[in-house]
Amino acid sequence: MPAAVLEVLTEWTRFEDRYGPFELEARLDDVLNREIHERLAALLGAPPGDTVVCTGSADAFAAVLSRLPLDPGDRVWTTLYESAANLAALFALRARTRCRLEVVPLRPDGDLDLEWMARHIGDDVALVCVPYVPASCGIVNPVEDVGRILAPHRCLYAVDASYAVGQLPVDVARVGCHLLTADGWRFLRGPQSVGFACAAPRLRQVLAPHGGLPLAPPPGAAVAALNKALALRTPAPAPEDLASRLRAAVENTPGTELITPGRVQSGIVTFRHEELPAALVRRRLADRGVVVGKTVAQETPLYLPGRGVVTAVRASVHPDNSAEDIERFADALQDAVAEGRPRLARVPRPLFTAPAVRAVPSAPRVPAVVGSGAGERPGDGI
Repeated sequence: MPAAVLEVLTEWTRFEDRYGPFELEARLDDVLNREIHERLAALLGAPPGDTVVCTGSADAFAAVLSRLPLDPGDRVWTTLYESAANLAALFALRARTRCRLEVVPLRPDGDLDLEWMARHIGDDVALVCVPYVPASCGIVNPVEDVGRILAPHRCLYAVDASYAVGQLPVDVARVGCHLLTADGWRFLRGPQSVGFACAAPRLRQVLAPHGGLPLAPPPGAAVAALNKALALRTPAPAPEDLASRLRAAVENTPGTELITPGRVQSGIVTFRHEELPAALVRRRLADRGVVVGKTVAQETPLYLPGRGVVTAVRASVHPDNSAEDIERFADALQDAVAEGRPRLARVPRPLFTAPAVRAVPSAPRVPAVVGSGAGERPGDGI
């Protein structure tokens, strides 16, 4: 977070600790009920009345799905790029309504198969869920093209923009979705535990007989800090040039493999090394002053395991990064890989061999995606 954002978060957290949440809400009434929504509306290209703050994107998605009225004959589309948290909400929706959950296939290049969607869309499709930018890789899904395909039909359209807002221009009207969810941290550089959603009037009408939008409010201090982060934010040019340099730095490092499906990439670059585990690469880069993240297969369980990826390194280009930062990353990555694998300490051989431990039966496997995803029949169920 910028220093000014951290200062706001600290100030109002102390205020709430001393005077309580009701006094905090009274002091921040204009910020909580007007300013934050005007800034979110400007960020997303949405009417202020459509935005709502919440504790996070995944929480908002799960809360909406918990009250969505579907029938057993309805079909719900998701993608191989869906996050584990959103898949859990979709599985809960399927268990509650007995709807059919299907996976939109991918083209050979990794893009969503829009032609398949256009052929198989119908009035029995009740909900379509697409991540704008997945957590596991930097692909930018064609959410606007998907919106145009779905527009004439009955289905609701949900977009997870957690890894898109702040690094890419997001326009809800152009996307054409009925629900857009995002987090206040990552590229927006606000605090943890605060997110937001944009709910179109049609979605609100569908949910109205079932209790409306059941979103839990985040702490007032966190909302004030996000409001400050949005106030400080200046539109930055798209980071294509720096991101391409970042990808080139990875490609020029021996033993690394980029995980970059699709034709359009964002400022997120995900990769793995053929010998070194992601945690080790991350730690060595941190020792050299370069901060990256680690992603694991379980975060995107329908995509990464199918590629044989267990863990990977994720680096992101932010608006305040420079070409010098990319050069520093490239040098640090080369040095980190050059160290090779750490030598394991020699373990003394025991004098006596312990009795064999009987294996515990393994847990049931999570249902997998059937087929490769390229076919003429409707999306494979999960």
